[in-house]
Amino acid sequence: MASTLPTTMKTLLQASRDSTDVILTTAPVPKPTHPQDVLVRVHAAAPCNGELRWAIDFPDSVPADKVLVPCQDLAGTVVTAPETSNFAPGDRVYCRIEANRAGAAREYALPRAGELAKIPPSLSWIEAAATPLSALTAWQALFVQGTLDARGIHGDADARSRNGQIRVLVTGAAGGVGSWVVQLAALAGAKGVVAVCAGDKAEAVRQLGATEVVDYRSTSVESWAAADPAARECDLIVDMLGGKTLSGCWAAVKTGGALISINTPPDMVKPEGLKKEVSKSLFFIVEPLGTNLAEIGELIEAGKVRPTVDSVWEFEDFTKAFARLESGHAKGKIVIKVSGEA
Repeated sequence: MASTLPTTMKTLLQASRDSTDVILTTAPVPKPTHPQDVLVRVHAAAPCNGELRWAIDFPDSVPADKVLVPCQDLAGTVVTAPETSNFAPGDRVYCRIEANRAGAAREYALPRAGELAKIPPSLSWIEAAATPLSALTAWQALFVQGTLDARGIHGDADARSRNGQIRVLVTGAAGGVGSWVVQLAALAGAKGVVAVCAGDKAEAVRQLGATEVVDYRSTSVESWAAADPAARECDLIVDMLGGKTLSGCWAAVKTGGALISINTPPDMVKPEGLKKEVSKSLFFIVEPLGTNLAEIGELIEAGKVRPTVDSVWEFEDFTKAFARLESGHAKGKIVIKVSGEA
């Protein structure tokens, strides 16, 4: 199979570490160099909000030798894999590639075996590419960093009893990660799931499992919580947005509760003079674990959860895809077709 590979491929590439401009160019097909490298023919890839500024804003986290290919999420077909892996040529796979390595907006990519999982049969290439980052981040925010017990998803009575005491609030609830948080929290048996989103997305998040919706356009999280603290304060808050929204979440979290953000360390925006103490206040970066993704895949195949796709773009229309992403109005994930099979 490897002998039929082309020598060059189409790829997106950031113009430089100091620029957010992206170009479509050609490059040599990458060759495995790490013992766990899996060569994958990419069919679809998904960009991540803010990724074009990583090298500018977080230069120490982006290695100097990183090839600046965007889109760390992929869905594709295995070309070659290490004999010690659980993958073979022809397998349909998806994953999140660690952010310190080249991404997947190219015809061939090099994820590692530990990042990969097999795509559930019911998922299309597009849906599969929309899944890894969002689903993994939500899973880890709730069940690894947060206070819900994942065993509740599978019906464990003790876990569901504990989860049934926990009210969860999610900001950015209609977005790529937020929509997964809503689904997984509801599925795990949380006492309630409060979704913070625009009012026109209320019905969509209710269908995902939200029990209450806060329209941020008409009221802030802080004002909503302050109107009835005893009834509205939540045990676990998962924030996507940072800034004023995260600052307002301090009013909505219970004393002794947990405040998790994928945007900003919560203590950085804690209102001055606020004496409230929480059991956990942290910012975290997702780990691209294939084992977590495999478990999520089982839930997808069982029809219990589903990715949310905002829009799909041809490879040549990548500038429009990134513009849609940066608009902040996406309802789910934005996906770029890389091959004609997607």
